[in-house]
Amino acid sequence: MRVFKFGGASVKDANGVKNLISVLDQVGHDNTLIIVSAMGKTTNALEQVIGNYFDNKPELQNAIQSVVTYHNDIILALFENKNHPVFESVKSLFEELNIFLKTNKSPDYNFVYDQVIGFGELVSTTIISHFLKLKGFDNNWIDVRQLIKTDDYYRRANVNWDLTQQLITKQVDNAKLNITQGFIGSDKNNFTTTLGREGSDYTAAIIAYCLSADSVTIWKDVPGVLNADPRHFKNAQLLNSISYTEAIELAFYGASVIHPKTLQPLQRKEIPLHVKSFLQPQANGTIVSKIKGIEPKVPCFIVKQNQVLLSLSTLDFSYIVEDNISEIFNLLSKYKMKVDVIQNSAISFSVCFDNNYNNLEPLLLHLKAKFKVTCNDNVSLYTIRHYNQKAISDLEAGKTVLLKQMFQETLQIVTK
Repeated sequence: MRVFKFGGASVKDANGVKNLISVLDQVGHDNTLIIVSAMGKTTNALEQVIGNYFDNKPELQNAIQSVVTYHNDIILALFENKNHPVFESVKSLFEELNIFLKTNKSPDYNFVYDQVIGFGELVSTTIISHFLKLKGFDNNWIDVRQLIKTDDYYRRANVNWDLTQQLITKQVDNAKLNITQGFIGSDKNNFTTTLGREGSDYTAAIIAYCLSADSVTIWKDVPGVLNADPRHFKNAQLLNSISYTEAIELAFYGASVIHPKTLQPLQRKEIPLHVKSFLQPQANGTIVSKIKGIEPKVPCFIVKQNQVLLSLSTLDFSYIVEDNISEIFNLLSKYKMKVDVIQNSAISFSVCFDNNYNNLEPLLLHLKAKFKVTCNDNVSLYTIRHYNQKAISDLEAGKTVLLKQMFQETLQIVTK
């Protein structure tokens, strides 16, 4: 069994869907399960729907119609027969979305987010499944919410591995071409949950682990895993091979090609992960497997933007000790801050984190009751794996360095 994952960029329009067919033609599709993300920027568009639902009701239907029109244009470009059942299937999904938005009583943003956002994946896989059949690729469409069961930690759900293993083993026919969604699952009450942004890669790893798959391939618009994001760094290089350990390090620090949770289940069963270009499916790409280090061994650059850097000290200039640090971390956990860097001295403590849940203001109110707090928002966190002096000098040029931390193989710098 092979698991393929196609991201939104690969199916952003009708030509992208046709190219998916071309990839399957070139690399084969027997004993394959395909995981597909929402098309193009649909997730962003559905986030706008959610924003309007809470804050701008008069624009809600316009935002929904924009998503509907985008997908209808793709369907019209793929299916000449205007009576094809794909039209009714997709229409039903959008009707379901509208019914939820009209009848929902929950004020919980995170709950509403998960119930709405998953329609991107449900619609994309419905369209692609129908098109595959039209082109002679018989396939089995599966609602992944019937496979991956989680807790109710909406927007970053935790997988119930035992139940998920049972469901996948029972419901996935290895002999068929299967297609399902990335990113989403469901809780014990069958409400939709999500695995975090870019969670489709994680979906591929979960299913591959439960199927003991031969391999996972993530199809991207880049030739493989690069040593830097070409949108932010010049002269990015392709990494031919990476060890699980190295890839986990890169993912932990925020490398965007591989989701941070993706690698652990693959490593446990030593399932190789291929990262390849859907534009050049015959090219080697990058393989993540049980090797040592990376090849070639070059500095790897990662940037995380829109971070928050807090510097804390006690009001009476006493030491920052275990009790203080424990209290700080309890508050960071309470307000769902994802910590990326910590640094402390005798009387100060600095922490850099993601404010994904927009809880910075209440966190600051809590902290200021006991600490002197300096807050720098909208900062950038740079990480260099396998750094050298030239890499450091090039990175720091023209920037104001607020925090710098160096380990044997890793350097982290927070800049304004």
